[in-house]
Amino acid sequence: MSKSSLDNKASPQKKMLNSNRHNYSRVGYDSDSDHEKDDFISQQIRKQQFELKRQDEGLDMLTESANRLGALSLGIHEELNQQNKMLDEMENDLENATSNLDMITKKTKDLIQKSGGKKNFFIILVMSIIVVILLLLIIYT
Repeated sequence: MSKSSLDNKASPQKKMLNSNRHNYSRVGYDSDSDHEKDDFISQQIRKQQFELKRQDEGLDMLTESANRLGALSLGIHEELNQQNKMLDEMENDLENATSNLDMITKKTKDLIQKSGGKKNFFIILVMSIIVVILLLLIIYT
C-alpha cells in the first residue's frame, strides 16, 4: 500500500492530530538582544547610582543647613538669656528708683506741709530763682 492510501485510511482523530501539530523551530541565541538587555540594565543601574549620588549630595547640603540653623538657634538662645538677665537687672533698678522716688516725694510733701503749705513753698521757690538771677547778673557785669 502506498502512503497516500494509508493516509486516506487513517482515522479522522489521527488526521486531526497531524494537522494540529505545528512545526516550530527553536529560536537561536540572539546575542544582540541579550547585549541590548545588558546595556539597558547597566544604563538603569547607572541612572540609579547617579540619583543616589544626587540625593546624597542633597542630604549633605540639608545636613549642613540643619547644623548651621542649630548653631544659629543656640546663639539666639544665649543672646536671649543674656538680654533676659539685663531686663531683670533693669527691672530691679527701676523698682529701686521708683521706691526711692516715692520716698522722696513723701518727704517733700511732709516738708511742704511743715513749712506752711504750698503758698510758702512757692514764695521760697520764686525768691530762690530771683537770687540765682541776681547772682548771674553780678557775675557777668
